[in-house]
Amino acid sequence: QVQLVESGGGLVQAGGSLRLSCTASGSIFNINTMGWYRQSPGKQRELVAVITTGGSTNYADSVKGRFTISRDNTKNTVYLQMNTLKPEDTAVYYCNLERKARPMYNYWGQGTQVTVSS
Repeated sequence: QVQLVESGGGLVQAGGSLRLSCTASGSIFNINTMGWYRQSPGKQRELVAVITTGGSTNYADSVKGRFTISRDNTKNTVYLQMNTLKPEDTAVYYCNLERKARPMYNYWGQGTQVTVSS
């Protein structure tokens, strides 16, 4: 059983910053991808940023240059530093843990609300 616990969401003015954290616990194999997705009302869930155990990253075009993803493998924790936030970044942000090699798994956190006011 794997659990993902997120923290760091909240309300911020446009141009401000927030830092999200997500810690995974349970039976975790050390080769995996952790990341963040977001979903706003009426829209599909979309990728924000992901990072592999080795540190390779992938970002959505809309957040490149503003968001930075990082991870601490010793703590099974992934971070998302969000700078220069915009109202369109408002969404529920979900942490994800995925492993595509056997044993395969894909887990989601419960989500944390990020609201950016204009």
